[in-house]
Amino acid sequence: MLDKLTYAGNLASLEGLAGDRFRFVRGDVADATLVDSLVAGADAVVHYAAESHNDNSLRDPRPFLETNIVGTYTLIEAVRRHGTRFHHISTDEVYGDLALEDPARFTESTPYNPSSPYSATKAGSDLLVRAWVRSFGLEATISNCSNNYGPYQHVEKFIPRQITNVIDGVRPKLYGKGENVRDWIHANDHSSAVLTILENGAIGETYLIGADGEKNNKDVVELILKEMGQAPDAYDLVVDRAGHDLRYAIDSTKLRTELGWSPQYGDFETGLAATIQWYRDNENWWRPQKAATEAKYKVQGQ
Repeated sequence: MLDKLTYAGNLASLEGLAGDRFRFVRGDVADATLVDSLVAGADAVVHYAAESHNDNSLRDPRPFLETNIVGTYTLIEAVRRHGTRFHHISTDEVYGDLALEDPARFTESTPYNPSSPYSATKAGSDLLVRAWVRSFGLEATISNCSNNYGPYQHVEKFIPRQITNVIDGVRPKLYGKGENVRDWIHANDHSSAVLTILENGAIGETYLIGADGEKNNKDVVELILKEMGQAPDAYDLVVDRAGHDLRYAIDSTKLRTELGWSPQYGDFETGLAATIQWYRDNENWWRPQKAATEAKYKVQGQ
């Protein structure tokens, strides 16, 4: 595992993984020399590395270019040299957004229409991989996944931020009116889908990963409050984010029918309850990140 350990990294997440099947290397995915040395000894490379928080991309896009574009280029050049199997992790945000009342969902043929520096750099990285498949015969697959939730997620992200705020006696905060819809998938289900694609996916193909978990942000916050024994209206509205996408929705038919994948957490409320319990039980993991995260949001008035 290669990780730069930026502010979002946490070595505590690796506890219990030591052994012959796991090795951690601290370094930058854009470091060509380091990446080449690691790829030389790998049977396959799965590229999860990304700057991924939209708010941060609006304040300073440069790290997103370095990691998402240059980092992806560095990896695909290394796997091309060594003939290594490659899987590229991407996001549904490359497709832009859908109208709230639109019954359509994203598919593998949906045109790209990114709306933030984050999603634009992820779209660019996807296109690099596609070009390397066509031009150089790269043995690669791509997956575009919906919004993840679950254990070990940084507290700047929507669901863990609300959970940890309630634990701290702080009212959750919602952008705008909370009407924006996200398609939620448990992180364990994302991982199982990636493994399925790595083992059985067709080279050059893209697969969308989703668990039919569409919920608007208001409903998610109210579910969190209900599960944690609070009044469902015990939250505050804050100024909306610039360029805030309205709705994401994934059609994962191709993944399910061609590769036989299905999610373990098909019911969002069950997965959310398990996630809330994890954050209650693992305060030592997230507590060191919390103060700095909330200080950044306070400066933004959010």
